[in-house]
Amino acid sequence: MKIPLYHQKRVRVEMIPLIDIVFLLLVFFIYAMLSMAVHHGLPVLLPSSESASVEKRLTLSVTLQPGGALFLDEEPATLEGLAPALAEKTRNDPDAGVLLFADRTVPYQDLFEVLDRIREAGITRVSLQAEAEKAL
Repeated sequence: MKIPLYHQKRVRVEMIPLIDIVFLLLVFFIYAMLSMAVHHGLPVLLPSSESASVEKRLTLSVTLQPGGALFLDEEPATLEGLAPALAEKTRNDPDAGVLLFADRTVPYQDLFEVLDRIREAGITRVSLQAEAEKAL
């Protein structure tokens, strides 16, 4: 009687499931990077604009809330102390800019007082932040 000899099959790594997993990880990391916040602004009700975009090179954020509350990078600030604080933070970066978040209910005069203090600090790159309008 002849005994059949079985040949052991070689182990094979399937590439299709591996490629699927790599693509899923890639999509996850891309989505995670896109959802990261670029700014340190506090939540305010921003005005809307059709051409609003995020300026990623700017480094500081100034938030003006209703009632006159003023924040520099999420830290409370005063109108009088804003220019020296900005000058101190931008001393090593002459190309620094400011993201200005102002609630839509803030009076126009208050907004211009903050803009004047930013200009006193020697910063010429100011970006007024707005939300993109929702299509109807």
